[in-house]
Amino acid sequence: MTDAQPWADHYRHPVAWDWSPEPQSMIALFERSAERHGAAPLIDFMGRHYSYAETLDGANRVACGLAALGYGPGDRIGLFLPNVPHYLAAYYGILKLGATVVNFSPLYTAAELADQVADSGTRLLFTLSATALLPTALAVLERSALERLVVGSIAGALPPAKSILYRLMRRAEVTTPPRDERVIAFSRLIANRGTCATPAIDIDRDVALIQYTGGTTGVPKGAMLTHRNLAANAQQVAGLDPERGKTVDRIMGVLPLFHVFANTCVLNRTVLTGGEIVMLPRFEAGQVLAALHRTKATSMPGVPTMYQALLDHPKTAATDFSSLRICVSGGAPLAVELKEKFRSVTGATLVEGYGLSESSGVVSCNPYQGEGRAGSIGQPVPGTAIRLLDKEDPTRAAPPGEPGEIAVSGPQIMKGYWNRPDADAEVFVTDAEGRRWLRTGDVGAIDADGFVRVVDRLKDMIAVSGFKVFPSQIEAILHHHPAIKEALVIGLPDPYRGEHPRAYVVLEQDMAVTGETLCAWLNPQLGRHERVDAVVVRDALPKTMIGKLSRKDLLAEVLADT
Repeated sequence: MTDAQPWADHYRHPVAWDWSPEPQSMIALFERSAERHGAAPLIDFMGRHYSYAETLDGANRVACGLAALGYGPGDRIGLFLPNVPHYLAAYYGILKLGATVVNFSPLYTAAELADQVADSGTRLLFTLSATALLPTALAVLERSALERLVVGSIAGALPPAKSILYRLMRRAEVTTPPRDERVIAFSRLIANRGTCATPAIDIDRDVALIQYTGGTTGVPKGAMLTHRNLAANAQQVAGLDPERGKTVDRIMGVLPLFHVFANTCVLNRTVLTGGEIVMLPRFEAGQVLAALHRTKATSMPGVPTMYQALLDHPKTAATDFSSLRICVSGGAPLAVELKEKFRSVTGATLVEGYGLSESSGVVSCNPYQGEGRAGSIGQPVPGTAIRLLDKEDPTRAAPPGEPGEIAVSGPQIMKGYWNRPDADAEVFVTDAEGRRWLRTGDVGAIDADGFVRVVDRLKDMIAVSGFKVFPSQIEAILHHHPAIKEALVIGLPDPYRGEHPRAYVVLEQDMAVTGETLCAWLNPQLGRHERVDAVVVRDALPKTMIGKLSRKDLLAEVLADT
């Protein structure tokens, strides 16, 4: 690979100076923090607090319970859990065993879960006795090579008053557990002293987490993240905050922990800093506002649709946001209009960052203080280098002054894909110095100050009569219209031009405007080849499991209806 712009390789984030992440295992990161902050609260779950010492004790008991069942280093053990205290005990307990965590979305169907259990070779699965989870897990237990389930109780994790009410109502919980020797109660698993030995960890070789992702090809693959990868990214994210250690660190944990964004930015980063996670099982705007008001949380990572939902909620005007200092948006482009409206309503700083599962979560972020760049994903986090590759030939640098495919190198970049050397060969390129670069599949540009702007996904570009059209650029213009709340642009088959763009939008409440009017407003602002054939007004647009708009699902819906 030929050299890219030299500053792209050597640029460092302003808060980084000469700092680089300390090589360490996730076990060391957790145990050091528990030793320093033993009595301090790590989890606030609906008003019930769990200290660092209690969480460490739970993790030790999970590790010993698993070891007694015959599990050990190298085994893959799955988490099919929402945001509940069991997640932390199981997550760190699996790591203390020397095993590998495999994250599964609690929204998976039995077929989706079974496919990834089989692909990863998961032997045991943690879940809850919830009607939304346990029947699915039991179905997978019957149809796959999965050996056991460990089943926790939501009621047991709640504060006493709420726990009693939950049990009385029998709400959303399977009250009679199945009589199957393969199904073990979480309480039974941890009924031990937690004093078993912790195996030695090779932080570069041992895989701490398998995180499934569509990657750049759209096919689900397991990104293998080592102990070094995860510990480095936790330190990189923590290092972004110039107020670290000066103020209370209380983070809203409403992003799903099964997702890599939350795994790094909510869980691992907060444990590293000795902070507290205000944990909610799922995102519901009213509950988030109530928790913010009750706990005086200082930060909240999220996706743009979450921030929009908070602004739309009727209780927003009465909510005390004075404690909220910094919010980081990721997962999807953040509209400048949403960013400014959120700041004006809450007083909190909302910055945009960027990352992917293959990078342990975070690659770049705008500065928490000082000058950011509207529409930018910020600058590389400490210890990370970014360069641009030619869109047609990834072995070459992008032509000077032109957008290119973003490639990343740093200590947080995955070891590779689980059992997919073919996919590794597609996603990694190596330069003349032997440095390995991860191809992100995103097209971007980098300015002279190291701020990165994502133009679009390579696979989302629309080919119109030989021209490349970037959907995100059309969407950005749509967001300038005061009536538009959400927007997606997709490319549809065209017998003459190959493809043509079409826009789909959701309107702000009480706004009445037709698609024809919006189309007439939009197209004069676009190049001839970029112009849409229609703007379609819908009640809702499809979203992914973490709440970001899904262009892929919208395209599938539209093509299925044609």
